[in-house]
Amino acid sequence: MNKRILPFALAALMLLATPLISFAAGKANQEIATDTTHAQMAAAAADTATAVMHFHHVINCLVGVKGKQFDANAGNPCKDMGNGALNDVKKTSQEHAKLMRALALAEQALHADTLKATRQYAADITEALKGTDPGM
Repeated sequence: MNKRILPFALAALMLLATPLISFAAGKANQEIATDTTHAQMAAAAADTATAVMHFHHVINCLVGVKGKQFDANAGNPCKDMGNGALNDVKKTSQEHAKLMRALALAEQALHADTLKATRQYAADITEALKGTDPGM
């Protein structure tokens, strides 16, 4: 490629890629907001079964329908939002690490046997999701 054209080609490529990055970040923002809402619903649940259902929703929104932890029987509150927040953020980002922490907590929370334990897990998941910025 001509050396004079290369900078312009790279700039054009960046301009084309920016909307795609913003689009993926927007989808991840929706998924993370839904995750946070379901963690809060788990914290407010009247019983462990309801809390566990919301933890399944958190997991489903994090991993997306193609994720091995996805449980179709639990429902998918993030349907048509994206590919799962973990798939919609950069794998090497701090946000991905925060989402992985939230996923690990949600998986542990599925086995909580007391309401007190589910509430603590819900608080920990909410904290892990706090300040997540997929646009970075």
